[in-house]
Amino acid sequence: MEAGVSRTPEERLVGLPDYPFDAHYEEVDGLRLAYLDEGEGPPVVFFHGEPTWSFLWRKVIPPVRDAGFRCIAPDLPGFGRSDKPVEMDWYSYDQHTASVAPLLEELDVRDATVVVHDWGGPIGLRLAVEQPERISRLVVMDTGLFTGRQHMSDAWVTFRNFVERTEDLPISLLVRNACASDPGDGVAAAYDAPFPEKDSKAGARAFPLMIPTTPEAPGAEAGQRVLEALKEDRRPTLMLWADSDPILPITTGERFAEAIGRDSPQVIAGAGHFLQEDQGERIGALIADWLGSSLVASR
Repeated sequence: MEAGVSRTPEERLVGLPDYPFDAHYEEVDGLRLAYLDEGEGPPVVFFHGEPTWSFLWRKVIPPVRDAGFRCIAPDLPGFGRSDKPVEMDWYSYDQHTASVAPLLEELDVRDATVVVHDWGGPIGLRLAVEQPERISRLVVMDTGLFTGRQHMSDAWVTFRNFVERTEDLPISLLVRNACASDPGDGVAAAYDAPFPEKDSKAGARAFPLMIPTTPEAPGAEAGQRVLEALKEDRRPTLMLWADSDPILPITTGERFAEAIGRDSPQVIAGAGHFLQEDQGERIGALIADWLGSSLVASR
């Protein structure tokens, strides 16, 4: 393991609630990246965002897996079981995309569906644009593309300012505050588990600060390029959006759908920003049903 990298002790991640999945690992550019790999069939790749990890998908994966799909859920660098560079300067949109892209090749992912949420959107949708030979369908949830021109809500500005001044970020509090229903202490502890000390939270602190707020900021040009590509893209797309997201409200979802030439999102009732916590089983069933229909239609 390289200097300047934190690796979460495995014992902190044992016995988590409703998370009976085995971890797998790949080495990418000197970092050990973790991922789940459950089931067999056409691949579905789940990209989490800030400040979560593959634990976020634990309710969503079983219905999709049981419908006959291979479910792959990476932990982004800086999150979950993956190695965590401790310097915030390491984290960037380009770096994260470049770190995750080799996993698709290593796992021989083809004819895949990407399921994206929060920061998983900019990363997963960019991979869909840059590796169209591997990715055939998109599922988009409470996310966006950052071009420096996007509107950010007052709630997001408050959140960003809080992150910027808080070195020891309260990870589980961020998750709890953005759920429609409190997930409970056990789930909260599972979100805290990968982050044993301040240094391990560099990625969680960096992500909100990485969002470009002007078109000249780092990452904005790449985000604009992905946005323009998706406007012309005709791959099947399912958009799901929480009815009570305090950070990216449904109006944001409608604007994003229009910007990329998709139908308005299907609204998930009784859900906050972390709609996988509030309505995970339902979301998994909706994705499984949609995938079944999409695959039949494409044959």
